Parts: sequence; C-alpha cells; structure tokens
Amino acid sequence: EGLIEFYDSFKDMFEFFCKNTTIHGTIRLVCSDSNRMKTAFWTLLLLASFGMLYWQFALMFSQYWAYPVVLTMSMHSEPKMFPAITICNLDPYRFELVSEHLVQLDHMAEESIAFLYGINTSASLFHMNEKNIHIKDLTSIGNLSRSSFKLSQNFSLLRMSDHNNRSGKKHSSVGFRLCNATGGNCFYKTYSSGMDAILEWYRFHYMNIMSQLPVIINISDHEEQIEDMVYSCQYDGEPCRPSDYIHFHHPVFGSCYTFNSKGTDSFWTATKPGIPYGLSLILRAEQKDHIPLLSTVAGVKVMIHNHNQTPFLEHEGFDIRPGIATTIGIQQDEVNRLGGNYGKCTTNGNDVNVKLLYNNSYTLQACLHSCFQHIMVRKCGCGYYYYPLPPGAEYCDYNKQPAWGHCFYQLYNRLRNHHLNCFDQCPKPCRESLYKVSAGTAKWPSAKSQDWIRQALRHQNGYNSTSNRSDIAKVTIFYQQLNYQSVNESPLLSENLLLSSMGSQWSLWFGSSVLSVVEMFELLVDTLVLSLLFCYQRFRSKKT
Repeated sequence: EGLIEFYDSFKDMFEFFCKNTTIHGTIRLVCSDSNRMKTAFWTLLLLASFGMLYWQFALMFSQYWAYPVVLTMSMHSEPKMFPAITICNLDPYRFELVSEHLVQLDHMAEESIAFLYGINTSASLFHMNEKNIHIKDLTSIGNLSRSSFKLSQNFSLLRMSDHNNRSGKKHSSVGFRLCNATGGNCFYKTYSSGMDAILEWYRFHYMNIMSQLPVIINISDHEEQIEDMVYSCQYDGEPCRPSDYIHFHHPVFGSCYTFNSKGTDSFWTATKPGIPYGLSLILRAEQKDHIPLLSTVAGVKVMIHNHNQTPFLEHEGFDIRPGIATTIGIQQDEVNRLGGNYGKCTTNGNDVNVKLLYNNSYTLQACLHSCFQHIMVRKCGCGYYYYPLPPGAEYCDYNKQPAWGHCFYQLYNRLRNHHLNCFDQCPKPCRESLYKVSAGTAKWPSAKSQDWIRQALRHQNGYNSTSNRSDIAKVTIFYQQLNYQSVNESPLLSENLLLSSMGSQWSLWFGSSVLSVVEMFELLVDTLVLSLLFCYQRFRSKKT
C-alpha cells in the first residue's frame, strides 16, 4: 500500500497520470475531454509520436548491431626502432649434392630454347664450370646424383597457336602439359610470353631436383661470409656488428641477410631522421650465373619489413640496380583494428585455425602459405618446395608423385581466385606496421671517383673486378621523419552514443527524460495491480 496508489477506476488512474506526468502532450487528452475532436487529434498525435520514436529506435539498433567502424588518424613523434632490412644477391646456389641433375636440366633448357626459337645458348647462357656450393657435414650422404632420381621428359615445352575470332589473327603461346595420376584431365600451363613459360618450366623441374636434398640440413651453412656480399655496412655512422644480421638462403633469390631481425637491440633505435642516420650498405651485385634461369635479374633484392617477420621476397620488396647509388626514404604507418564483432583480425595468431609453419610472428602471408601447404599435403600427398613442411610430410618429387604438378597448379589457381577457404581462415593482424618507401637513384661510383673507390674496396675486402661499375651497388635506407601516422578503428556507434541518441530521440518526440520512462513503468504496474484487485473483487462477489 506504500508503493501502490489505489484508484476507484481505470479512468481516475489515467487522468491522474495525464495531469501529473512529465511527458509533454498527455495533459491534452484530459483537459479537452469536452471536445472529442481535440481529444481524438491529440490521441492520434501521441500515437504517431510513439510510432516515430520506436521506428527511430529500430534504426539505431539495426545500425548498432551492424557494428560499423570509423577510422581516426593521429600523428605521433617519438624515437622508434629501425625496421628489419632483408637483402638478397639474386644469385641462387648450385649445390654440389644435386649438381649433376642441375647440369642435365641446363642441357634440357638449352635444347628447349633451341627447339622453340632456334637459338644456341650453350656458350652464352649456361656456365658449367662454375664452382658448386658444398655443404658441410654431409659426407656420409654421398652424391645424390647417383640416386634413382631422374629428370622427367613428360613436361616438354610446346608452342601452341590460338586463333582470335575478333581480330582474325593467330597468337602463339608456350607451355607444358600436366595430367592427373591416371593420365586424364590434362591441361596446358601456357604463357603468352615464351620467357615466362621457360622460367616456370625450369622452376618446376628445379623444385623436383631440390626436393632430393635432406630436409634436416641447413642449406645456408656453407663457407660464404657476409663480406662476400656486403663490402661496407654502417648504421647511424657506426659500423655494423656480427650480431646485427642473420643469414639464410632463398632457393630463388640466393644468399640473403636480415639486419635487425629481432628489433630488441638499442643500437638500432632511430633518434634522428635523415640520410646520415640511416643504414648505408655497399653491396656486391656480381652475377656468377649459378642458375641463370631461376634469376634473370642482375642486382640486389631489398625488402623492408617488421621485426620477427618472415620476409616473403616473392611478394614484396624491390630490386637495386648495379652501378647505382639508391637512397630509400621510409615512412611508417601503424594500423590498429578492433576485431571481435567489428571485424575479423587476430592479435598473435593463437586463435587462428591454421597451424603456422613459420617460426616468426603471425602475418597474413605466413598464414596463407601455411594454409596452402596443409591443403597441398592433404590433396596432393606432398609439399610445395618453397614453403616449410608440416611434420611427417615430404617435398614433391615427380618420380614419386607423377601428378603433383597437375594437383598443385589447380590448387594454386583456386587460391588466387579465392576459391579456397584460406582467406576465410586467415584474418589480418589486429595491429601491424606498414612502410611506405620513396627512392632516388644516381650513378655510383662516378667516372672520376671509381678508381680510388675500387682500390679502397680491393685493399679492404679483397674486391677484384675489371667491370665498370656493373658489380657493386650502394644502398642507403633512412627514416624521412620520425613522425608516424596511426590509423585506429573505433566503433561508429558505441553503447554510450547509442544511449545518448535514444535520449535525444525521446526528448525530440516527447520532451521528457529517463524519469518519464519510470513514470510509464509505474503506470503499467498500477494498471496490473488494479486489474488484479478488480478481478479479485469480482471473484469474491460471485462467490458470495
């Protein structure tokens, strides 16, 4: 009785509510009861206002549950760590363990080029007298050339003519045929450029040869030193140290070194922008032509990336031309994604269904490569040579899996066309740094300075060459400015903004507040209690 007001009728309760509530317009329902036209008009007006209010509420909630985001940009200026820099000499090794097979492949390539174009390349293209790379601690394995592996003759390069119905002209393409395990479902892997077809055909055989190398060995463990590629290295005016780089070998891009790979050494902290405070390298860009059909570019491959990140040189990076001084200015952008209901992203990759095959931090490319390799092993029975292997798998070899090429190219086309679910399973990182680069070039060394520069390199590094600026390159990588732009996702409609918008709509249509909602709730409670009381009285009167 202390909480509930008792009325003699529903009419008394409704009149009391309309005369005392803070909702605008309700008093017009009872003050003009003698004029039914006005009462009906205000009744319809209030009902229309209620309808518009809840229509606006529905729009707000539908927008809120769509979880839209808005991008906010902010500028920051502070000392930061220099990015990781990977350089490769575009000169892949000719390993001694598979040297005989590589020689045979070179002869097959020579015959194919002569068949397609009538060009004799034996004297100008292939150099069989180059020294092979010997891997230590493998004397017990012996020469794999004596194994049962044989180069397949089933993938010969062919020239095919295509008739263009629109122009009436004939266009020729070059490619090779791939069939499944039963010899059916064949298709031609063709290219309009004969050069691209020869390179792809050579790489296809090359992967089968390299799959003969034992997986457990580290093929970067050999006699080469960093001085064979990097003649000079300075950062912020100080010489680089042996702990500043790690070495690895890429099967296509050759000998590679990554500087500041971990990003934990204070030596690599960037405190000032500008060329004098960046990384300056003098590099050997000589082409020994170990495997010329794997790398047709002369120079150095450079990639700027985040720390603890696997450099995917086939997708990113740029080439440095020999005899050129290249200055590369970098500008960092940082992207922060919300994730959760607002978008698909991952913090560290632990919540991703794909098991990463790389030991470094999560990236989208690492996840896509790992996903494709898992599917490749499951569908084709072997792994793609350029990607790491899952436990218990082996690299593809057409002596063991004759149809793996047919399986691989079909899977790879499905991946490129987004028909595999790898893009659905691999989200973007929630936080990542992107580097924008701008480059300038000039001839180096100049005609007047090349003599003393070559003499200095000869005395310091044992440099010996008679070429004219065609085997060395200079690269300087620096921060253009320490300001970096941060792009952050934030909810377009947060909980606070949703409540504020609802309050604004309520005030617009009824000129009231939260307490008015409480008054309406009180009216509903009073109506329910009064209905129960009337029902109870009617029940007792009938019983009496």
